[in-house]
Amino acid sequence: MRIHQLGDGVPEVAVVAAIHGDEPCGSRAVDRLRAEASDLDLQRPVKLVIANEEALDAGERYLEEDLNRAFPGDPNGDTHESQLAHHLLSEVEGCTVLALHSTQSTAEPFAISETVNEISRAIVPHLPVDKLLETEGLAEGRLIQHPHTVEVECGLQGTDAAADNAYRLIRGFLAATGALPTDSGPVPAADGGSTRDIEVFRLLDPVPKPPATEYEVFAENFSEVAVGDRFAAADGEVFTADESFYPVLMSPYGYQDLFGYAADHRGTL
Repeated sequence: MRIHQLGDGVPEVAVVAAIHGDEPCGSRAVDRLRAEASDLDLQRPVKLVIANEEALDAGERYLEEDLNRAFPGDPNGDTHESQLAHHLLSEVEGCTVLALHSTQSTAEPFAISETVNEISRAIVPHLPVDKLLETEGLAEGRLIQHPHTVEVECGLQGTDAAADNAYRLIRGFLAATGALPTDSGPVPAADGGSTRDIEVFRLLDPVPKPPATEYEVFAENFSEVAVGDRFAAADGEVFTADESFYPVLMSPYGYQDLFGYAADHRGTL
């Protein structure tokens, strides 16, 4: 784990990157922010954490165990990630946290929180996103269970666009938490207007995929799949929806045994 601090004092704001070593966008964005440190008008100190540095250097998702399923961890745990999870929680204790991820499912960034609470309501409107995914009850072992934590999916894994999005997401987060100056309004709408709605979705169930050689996904993430609509296929076997749902984090090969997840639409933030 690599830790950097910007500004003087005890940080109460933290950015965590590289929880997964095959998602370099967050680490790239952190390095970009550090390179600009002398030009930042910081209002409060910030802690920057490159979490699973060993997995990042190896280009692997993890070394022994998925770090984002290992929290709260164990200082004497049997795996590198179990011990790392414990030490990472110690580093971000007392902090409001932004955790950076990337995905194989969608190029558009979106936010994730365990519940829609005062933290997500305060932070997400300042981020360049228009969707918030609520994971209550389905985030076992993830950093998002840490109080005052918001996750973001920055875009497609391994792309320059995801790294650029991660940088913009960090800047929005630092403005939302008072670490960087900001006006009182939210991030402008995509059409240039002064307001925007953030759609809120709630995670429901994983969508399993059977063993196969080739997979396809026909559904578009965050767009409703109606009853009877086809949403995926495995070796040519087509799957259709028994009931309507909104697909999230759905891709052919993003997960070993899942197409992704089903969600419902909760309204707007």
